[in-house]
Amino acid sequence: MQRILITGAAGFLGSHLCDRFINEGYHVIGMDNLITGDIRNIEHLFHLKEFQFYHHDVTKFVHVPGKLDYILHFASPASPIDYLKIPIQTLKVGSLGTHNLLGLAKEKKARILIASTSEVYGDPLVHPQHEEYYGNVNTIGPRGVYDEAKRFQESITMAYHRFHGLETRIVRIFNTYGPRMRLNDGRVIPAFIGQALRGEDLTVFGDGTQTRSFCYITDQVEGIFRLLMSDYVEPINIGNPHEITIGEFAEEIIKLTGTTQKVIYKELPVDDPLQRKPDIRKAKEILGWEPKVDRSEGMRRTYEYFKSLPESELFKKEHKDFSTYTRM
Repeated sequence: MQRILITGAAGFLGSHLCDRFINEGYHVIGMDNLITGDIRNIEHLFHLKEFQFYHHDVTKFVHVPGKLDYILHFASPASPIDYLKIPIQTLKVGSLGTHNLLGLAKEKKARILIASTSEVYGDPLVHPQHEEYYGNVNTIGPRGVYDEAKRFQESITMAYHRFHGLETRIVRIFNTYGPRMRLNDGRVIPAFIGQALRGEDLTVFGDGTQTRSFCYITDQVEGIFRLLMSDYVEPINIGNPHEITIGEFAEEIIKLTGTTQKVIYKELPVDDPLQRKPDIRKAKEILGWEPKVDRSEGMRRTYEYFKSLPESELFKKEHKDFSTYTRM
């Protein structure tokens, strides 16, 4: 049985990756410090002999006994609410954490896939965004802690590949959604659905003309799986190229949920990208991948998940305690 380490295992994406690799017949070692992850996302795996969990912060030295065939590095705050509250930890997990895991991959002779993001493109001047575009990032802006952490991840990963001959893969993840997203994490889909379920007005930041492209979780996981198993070492976009304005998307949520609330507009956050759409030609040509789940079906599944949550979950504020991380 091949063994794979998945960091950020209790997060939204990480937990779905744990499920996928368990189903593929792997022994999965999940690792998470639970600063933004939720243990409930993976508790259904705890009874399995094919699953282990390490409560550990990857910015500290990482040791895993025994052989490792693969490593997926998905440990990082991904919501603006999170990385603006813990900017230093966000930078550390992208730099020190990535360095530690690359070292572990080198020691174990394991193939490692690094989770990068469309945020490496910043507020893009090229549309749609292709992998050769270097981006338009404000390195000293509030979002720079996340954007630059991910850009550094890519640089050090390619350095390990070139200098040490390490088997590396880099995925640039565009907006992904589905069950297990945190309801109050500030990202657009859980924010809109949560407001609709609570009977609140839907908040659009900016004038609503900025665009996003949303990829359903099963499609994202399939793309990541294919990239890990491929021979391609340079970054590759995985996302859904079906673009929509945030204003139009808010209207879709109103129709989906049947809410009678209206859309209200607030000031756009600093450096928030005005356009986001992946060019997925490489994913199609190299991986034979493209998204299969259309937004109407993906949003129906996601809405059903959020509706199934207890009312206490719907109305509670974010409960994460960042006190031990804010000054690190």
